[in-house]
Amino acid sequence: MADTPTSRMVHPFGNIPRQNPKDFQFSNNRQHPCHPYQSASDTHVVPQHHYIMKSHSPDASSENQKTHKQYTLDSSAASGCTRHDSSSSQSLPAGSSSPLSQEDSHSSSTNGNGSPVSASCITEDPNDLKQKLKDLEAVMLGTDSEIVNSLEISIANQLSLEPEEWVHMMSMPRGNLKELLITCARAVEENNNFVINLMIPELRKRVSVSGEPLERLGAYMVEGLVARLASSGNSIYKALKCKEPKSSELLSYMHFLYEACPYFKFGYMSANGAIAEAVKGEDRIHIIDFHISQGAQWISLLQALAARPGGPPFVRITGIDDSVSAYARGGGLEIVGRRLSHIAGLCKVPFEFHPVAISSSEVEERHLGIIPGEAVAVNFTLELHHIPDETVSTANHRDRVLRLLKGLSPKVLTLVEQESNTNTAPFAQRFAETLDYYTAIFESIDLALPREDRERINMEQHCLAREIVNLVACEGEERVERHEVFGKWKARLTMAGFRPSPLSALVNATIKTLLQSYSPNYKLAEVDGVLYLGWKNRPLVVSSAWH
Repeated sequence: MADTPTSRMVHPFGNIPRQNPKDFQFSNNRQHPCHPYQSASDTHVVPQHHYIMKSHSPDASSENQKTHKQYTLDSSAASGCTRHDSSSSQSLPAGSSSPLSQEDSHSSSTNGNGSPVSASCITEDPNDLKQKLKDLEAVMLGTDSEIVNSLEISIANQLSLEPEEWVHMMSMPRGNLKELLITCARAVEENNNFVINLMIPELRKRVSVSGEPLERLGAYMVEGLVARLASSGNSIYKALKCKEPKSSELLSYMHFLYEACPYFKFGYMSANGAIAEAVKGEDRIHIIDFHISQGAQWISLLQALAARPGGPPFVRITGIDDSVSAYARGGGLEIVGRRLSHIAGLCKVPFEFHPVAISSSEVEERHLGIIPGEAVAVNFTLELHHIPDETVSTANHRDRVLRLLKGLSPKVLTLVEQESNTNTAPFAQRFAETLDYYTAIFESIDLALPREDRERINMEQHCLAREIVNLVACEGEERVERHEVFGKWKARLTMAGFRPSPLSALVNATIKTLLQSYSPNYKLAEVDGVLYLGWKNRPLVVSSAWH
């Protein structure tokens, strides 16, 4: 399927505002990258690597060399120099009286071999050159002494960079962390080692797992970039090993995320509402849940079915899940079965649980145990994007599974997905989309838990960083986070034979009541029977129903 540019995505809340994070500092501790989990004792997850900038200059120690060939920013460049650390960028045009606009030698000057040298690219005093560069940086950046000092150290070691490399270095954004991250991602995509080597150390100075939302997210984005540079494809996870938390700790972190933000509750409640309406009046209900996890979604539905006039129906749940969730649960799907059976018993709902311990992409009809006469409901809550599509394998399990399910003639199929475009987008675009999407997520978490809260740090590291690193570092089959915007899901479901089932006004009202307990920055929008939950003007999760 053709990729849809992010700029053309449907945004029911309006245009996405630009982010303007503040500069900051963080502790330069040595750490190691982490996948799939980061140890609880770490306070900074970005690994320390040494990036060497190779000099292309000739041996400066030769006593016979009477003049030193040195390249500076060409003052005759037509584009001038632009300041990037402010929303009101200031430029230094070629005709301005910048420290480098004055000629230091005549155009007829020659180097040691008698060859002419550009008037803007020569000086007889290295110290004078360093001072001029420092003056230029002060004009461009203001009084940020740390950046100026960092530049001075770089210049001292790189007096003979090629002219095009000077352009790269001097045109890098300085004050905006978001721009720095995107620029570095583009350099990674282009295999520009010079820019990569220059920017990774600078980015490390600007990210922190206990900082502002963009700074915290940046820590994991940089981790992903470094991991991508260290390895690729199927070997990437082998380069990202670390100690995993105990299953009980991971479950606790997941619960913190569930309570801190309404995203999971929105998905559960909207899907359950659609299922309850679709199976109204049915005596036997069969729910097929892809990625059942802890089974928490079904507790409220069992309670609702228990209150049905005339008595509750018989309910059978087929729970599909793999070993990743088994680790978090501390055991297999039988744990989920026992929990749900206990709840159903308390509610006096006839109940049966059918475990299917395989990944969603492996599901065949024989795994589902379909019994004639049952009203089938299929549920995908934040799971369908994990099933690989035609861009990963010719088997195209994503569409295959949808066609299989359509053949079961379900009463309803519920789909809850992140509204993000990361499946087929090129790397730099995918990086920017991931940065934009998770910035909103981290901002929403910021209101719920203090920045220095250790539980918040653990929650973000173990529940969100894994997704972020996968999006940035991995390709092919190893990249399991492959989100699509609702327009693409609509196209896939329609091609598989499904038709929309608009969510009711009752479901909409129930979600509005839920959001009253959260920040007013959470926004709910309904478009053609589809519900969008967003943060400010950014849609984040979309819920829909199909038949």
